[in-house]
Amino acid sequence: MSFEICFTRRYCMAHRLFNIRNSRCFVPHGHNEFVKVYLVSIGNDTLDGGVNMMAPFAVLKQVWHQWIDDHVDHSLQLSSQDPMLDYFKTREPENLAHLMITPGDPTTEVLAALFMSKINALLADQGLAVRCRKVEIEETPTNTVSFSGDAKDVISTAHYDGPQTPWWQRPDMTINDL
Repeated sequence: MSFEICFTRRYCMAHRLFNIRNSRCFVPHGHNEFVKVYLVSIGNDTLDGGVNMMAPFAVLKQVWHQWIDDHVDHSLQLSSQDPMLDYFKTREPENLAHLMITPGDPTTEVLAALFMSKINALLADQGLAVRCRKVEIEETPTNTVSFSGDAKDVISTAHYDGPQTPWWQRPDMTINDL
C-alpha cells in the first residue's frame, strides 16, 4: 500500500518537429499544455498520527513548479539537430536560455520522459523520500501522453552532443546544455 500525490501545472510552449518534414508539425507552432506528476513514497508510508503526510505539499511541489513556471513556460522546444539552433546562437544568443533542447524531436513522448528524469533529480537533490511514478502531458484536450518507467531506458542520446550528465538528469533549473 502507498499514497500517491498528483500535482498539475499548466505552461505554454512552442516547438517544431524537425525530423518530420512535409508535415504541419515541421512549422513552429505552440500549445498550452498541462503536465501531471504522480509522486509516491520510497520510504515508510505509515502515517505517524501527528503530521500524517509524506511531506508537506509546499515542499514537494516548490522546486518543480519553479522549474515549470520560470523555465519551461514559454520556452521554444527544438531538437538538438535543428538548424534553428544556429540562428539563435549567432543572431539571438540572449534567448538561448529560453530554448529547451531535446535529444531528437521535442515530441510529447520525449518530453514526458525528460520531465520524469528532471523531477526525480530535483526530488532526490532535496533529500525527499519520494519519487515520481508517472508523468502525463496533455498536449491538446484530445491528446495526452503518459510515461512511467526509467527515462534512461527510453531516451536516446545517439544524436545529442551534450555533457555526460545532460540537463534532464541534473537537479538545477536548466532546459538545455548550450
